[in-house]
Amino acid sequence: MKRLNSKFAALAIVGSVAAAFGAAAQAADDYPNSAVRVIVPFAPGGSTDIVARIVTQEMSQILGQPMVVENKGGAGGAIGAQEAARAKPDGYTLSIATVSTLAVNKACRPNDLPYDPLKDFMPVTNFANVPNVVEVNPKFPAKNFKEFLQVLKDNPGKYSYGSSGTCGVLHLFGEAFRMSTDTDMVHVPYKGSGPAVTDAVGGQIEVLFDNLPSSMAQIQAGNLRPMAIAWPERLDSLKDIPTLAEEGFPELNQPAWYGLLAPAGTPEAIIAKLHAAAAEALKNPRVIEALEKQGAAPSGNTPEEFGKEIQEQYDWAHEVVEKGGIKLE
Repeated sequence: MKRLNSKFAALAIVGSVAAAFGAAAQAADDYPNSAVRVIVPFAPGGSTDIVARIVTQEMSQILGQPMVVENKGGAGGAIGAQEAARAKPDGYTLSIATVSTLAVNKACRPNDLPYDPLKDFMPVTNFANVPNVVEVNPKFPAKNFKEFLQVLKDNPGKYSYGSSGTCGVLHLFGEAFRMSTDTDMVHVPYKGSGPAVTDAVGGQIEVLFDNLPSSMAQIQAGNLRPMAIAWPERLDSLKDIPTLAEEGFPELNQPAWYGLLAPAGTPEAIIAKLHAAAAEALKNPRVIEALEKQGAAPSGNTPEEFGKEIQEQYDWAHEVVEKGGIKLE
């Protein structure tokens, strides 16, 4: 009798596991059957927001359900990232990955970051790579990068630079710039690139470290003047603007990326479906054109490839913070 009971118990366990797998497969087959929430961990109008909306709008058409972007800015993206990390892993709350949220935040806040960048998320794909840009208000007394550096060296501490927030990648970019160029500026953090761009145009800050998409419209309108970009080569849309490598600072010549994440524990079948939709969207000529107009280059790599990019930037950010002795209050 005991042997029979053990046999029935084993069969029950097998049946339960099979039922669970079946339910998961059914959930993936039906996914999505309602709107999908996409948390952008920065304010509206910044590069993260722009890229996310361009790609998810097309993904909505492919998936047959709306992907609703929700901006949750603050703390260098940590507020939105924390909420996304705690979301139910069912594919209905996703988030946008940035170098800030997945690499820089942990480097700057090793002991009190309320989420684990490498354990709390599953990578889906890198949407796009974008150049970083060093730019100034048009009234700044410099017409090119060499003049810009000289003005900064001649006036230590006089000028302020803005970034998308304390502990964000653009803050780290600005601090790395100061160390590499031996210049001194006062950091002014914002809750996203959108507000920082507005103040740079208005002259409240003289210098801005930004991702190109959130500044491109103001550059094209003549309201901001780019000094240099972080990109492998000069852009067709900004042919007169040198790369930081050209100006002798290859260590600063790193672009940014924006990708799609799901909470850890999301079924692999849902990850695969999201990746397929994103990859298809990023091949659409309309999406490519919209991204390229913002200075962004479409990616659409695999979850494994995107995970490797995340790890590389995670290691880079820790190295920069450690070598620079950067401490954030």
